[in-house]
Amino acid sequence: MSKQEQVNLIKEDFINCQKVLVAIGDETRQAILLVLMETDCQTGLRVGEITEQTHLSRPAVSHHLKILRDAGIIEMRKEATKNFYYINLRTKIGLLKTLVLDIEELMHDFY
Repeated sequence: MSKQEQVNLIKEDFINCQKVLVAIGDETRQAILLVLMETDCQTGLRVGEITEQTHLSRPAVSHHLKILRDAGIIEMRKEATKNFYYINLRTKIGLLKTLVLDIEELMHDFY
């Protein structure tokens, strides 16, 4: 693959990662993700549990969870009237890995 093709691929990677990068760039959302990482991926946490662990207001947690869901980083599982939020390893967070690998490959060609 030519250098220009690699750069074009990375440009496409950046476009694909835009929502993910914006979502994880916020300190509050990082704190929520860290809390979710400490729980079982199958179980997940409810908004109230995330609120307790992050010391954020319930509306703030809900707002940030929506952004993380819209970016495809977390998912929600419904159980009757309860919503459980969790990180799914097959979500869009994997796009970041692709971006980094493509950049590494391009930079490897320089050195």
